[in-house]
Amino acid sequence: MALLDVKNLSITFETPDGDVEAVKGINLSIEPGECLGIVGESGSGKSQTMMAIMGLLAKNGAATGSATFNGQEMLNVSVAEANKVRGADVAMIFQDPLTSLTPHLTVGQQMREVLDVHRNLSGAEAKKLCLDWLERVRIPEAKHRIDQYPHQLSGGMRQRVMIAMAMLCSPKLLIADEPTTALDVTVQAEILDLMANLQKEENTAIALITHDMGVVARMCDRVAVMRHGEYVEEGQIDALFHNPQHPYTRMLLDAMPRIDRPHEAAEVTLTQSENILNVKDMNVKFDIRVAGGLFGKKLPLRAVDGISFDLARGETLGIVGESGCGKSTLARAVLQLVPPTTGSVLWMGRETAGLDRQAMKPLRKDLQIVLQDPLASLNPRMTIAASIAEPLKTFQAELSSNERMHKVAEMMERVGLDRNMINRYPHELSGGQNQRVGIARAMINRPELVICDEAVSALDVSIQAQIVALLKEFQTDMGLSMMFISHDLSVVRDISHRIMVLYLGRVVELADRDTIYTNPIHPYTKSLISAVPIPDPRIERTRPRIQLPGELPSPLDPGAGLRFLPSKRHCDPNYRPQLNEVAPGHWVAEHDSLEEIMETEARQLAS
Repeated sequence: MALLDVKNLSITFETPDGDVEAVKGINLSIEPGECLGIVGESGSGKSQTMMAIMGLLAKNGAATGSATFNGQEMLNVSVAEANKVRGADVAMIFQDPLTSLTPHLTVGQQMREVLDVHRNLSGAEAKKLCLDWLERVRIPEAKHRIDQYPHQLSGGMRQRVMIAMAMLCSPKLLIADEPTTALDVTVQAEILDLMANLQKEENTAIALITHDMGVVARMCDRVAVMRHGEYVEEGQIDALFHNPQHPYTRMLLDAMPRIDRPHEAAEVTLTQSENILNVKDMNVKFDIRVAGGLFGKKLPLRAVDGISFDLARGETLGIVGESGCGKSTLARAVLQLVPPTTGSVLWMGRETAGLDRQAMKPLRKDLQIVLQDPLASLNPRMTIAASIAEPLKTFQAELSSNERMHKVAEMMERVGLDRNMINRYPHELSGGQNQRVGIARAMINRPELVICDEAVSALDVSIQAQIVALLKEFQTDMGLSMMFISHDLSVVRDISHRIMVLYLGRVVELADRDTIYTNPIHPYTKSLISAVPIPDPRIERTRPRIQLPGELPSPLDPGAGLRFLPSKRHCDPNYRPQLNEVAPGHWVAEHDSLEEIMETEARQLAS
């Protein structure tokens, strides 16, 4: 008998514009110990299906049909009946652990509450079990972390706490709703490995909701593909990936960027004379106040620590690294949105470091940025036409109102927005449409340089592919140069000519996109690449993964930058690893062998 059996499930929401049918008569089942992947794009009904099963639908939602867990009906039961099952036999991990954890309770208090409610455990026995699970999910210094609050933990650690809480009562079914979407690629790999181990050790069934086909290939036994509230295809993992039957499934697979099979980037011949941007020894330092002494103390945070690079006309430089490595700070310092502490920034041969706002204003026409969250970067009180037209008012003030609107309409059409949307507001558009507005606004004055800061990370895979294609098209037509910042290494390889890998504010490797993936030299680069899931289950099952022990060190630690050079760490914690050219155009920072690094980390963790 199936552990979870869903029959003819339909979900309808009452809205001011009428009823919306979010899920339309679907059937699904999950066997004990099985991992079922539920994939599809935003609005397909993936999350609402599981929310209905857990009794967590919004008040305006209604579910019909049947959903039985171990033979017990779960749909439309009382809260008391649902609480007997959820949290104990069925647990759920949400996408954003920070909003799912209670901010004013410590990790230990929240975990003990679960044991008190579902297993009637308290005191030393409960604390021992909580510590045991925190250690099983590989949280370092668990005895210390158990008394910390959620905001004191990194995103990866918060997600591990959520998994530990979910597993406290040894549930038979774990529902994971986009559990790795917002995480760095190495943390994502660790979370997926952890869930896979729990599946094997505890025989836990997993319902994995995701839009990432690479994650599905790594984790799942079976896959169900949803679109517009319906299942369009379901099958075993190998059959669905290698012989998809539905056009939508094929589209999802084709749209996924693959780190092992990049699409062609726009051709560009790089010569020194064509460099339009030269950054030399840039440093950005912030003083961070931390606890200590009567009034606390200030520690220097080296967000950007001596970075140098050039950018050629028509070139895309990909910038990758984990959260806190300095990617966004570097981008803002290049644009003088954050003043560099020291160093030089030459734009078209002109020094811009140190220029004030008024002096930078004429240069802004050629220096643009596309941000991660388009809804937050657009004025909600302005129509999208007004937002796109605003740069024209500043830099082409001689245009008449009609001429300006004509240019806006042309640009909207160019980025794939219907001209009829000209008077709509940002909240009336989808995430992908708002991102197109952000791109149109950045491109309207035909700039020389555009910085894309995680510009596609929040988008569905098909929309992401369209935006990347659009950026490539602009680059070809305008001779545009780009700095493309992302934690998604597959997308970066797809769009970039060269790639720069950052670690705690420093460059650890820089090379052309093919070299850095086929011949990575620095251990950190190797670790990042090995953690990227490939949407092919046969490849994923056999790929070795380089896993560096321990958490990413704090950038406030003076010796953190020497993690890959432990032989120098004890001699001089202020030493900066040198960047050496190991082959033409291929630069690698000093480092010890991977074996030495892992031995040192293991000794430190043991002590």
